[in-house]
Amino acid sequence: MQPRTQRQKEILDYITRFMERHGYEPSYAQVARHFGVSSKATIAKHIEALERRGLLMRRRENGAFGLSVPVEEASDEASCQVPLLGRVAAGNPLETEETAETISVPRFLLGRVRPEHIYALKVSGDSMIDEHICDGDIAIIENRTEAYNGEIVVALIDGSRATLKRLYRNANEVELRPANSNLAPIRLPAAQVAVQGIFRGLLRSVS
Repeated sequence: MQPRTQRQKEILDYITRFMERHGYEPSYAQVARHFGVSSKATIAKHIEALERRGLLMRRRENGAFGLSVPVEEASDEASCQVPLLGRVAAGNPLETEETAETISVPRFLLGRVRPEHIYALKVSGDSMIDEHICDGDIAIIENRTEAYNGEIVVALIDGSRATLKRLYRNANEVELRPANSNLAPIRLPAAQVAVQGIFRGLLRSVS
């Protein structure tokens, strides 16, 4: 079944893309801001319509509504195995490390990226806390060496130290910007920084 209106389709597409990128659902307020709507009630009406058509599900947790996009029943295609290549700092850069371990990742987090182009890293530190990327989370990374300004990337510094930050280029300098108001950006000559991947989403333990 398809959305009844163009705005419903746009909202469904936005929520789906947001979940693919971040690994969690947007709030009603985030959806409203994205579409330039001042009233969350307007967004709620569209979401209720999508729910009636079976395209979204709402759940109530701790007094607030959350959203989820229905997926097909679990099958061999519902998840995939990707390599866990060690740790990445959401704080000061860490030395890179590699392991032979693999983890299971829901396919919807990958979007249209093939599993062989994905790897995972365990997050250490809290410099990306305002992006809801927390210490101990598993970051899902697309193996890509080019990034747009403002994307969250795994940046390799001096060929050995990895960090997770938003990347901004300015002439011959690169700024690696944290999402934590208590921390300052890292600014380095562009030659010292190599993009190793693009953040696609995260896994978090519920224990």
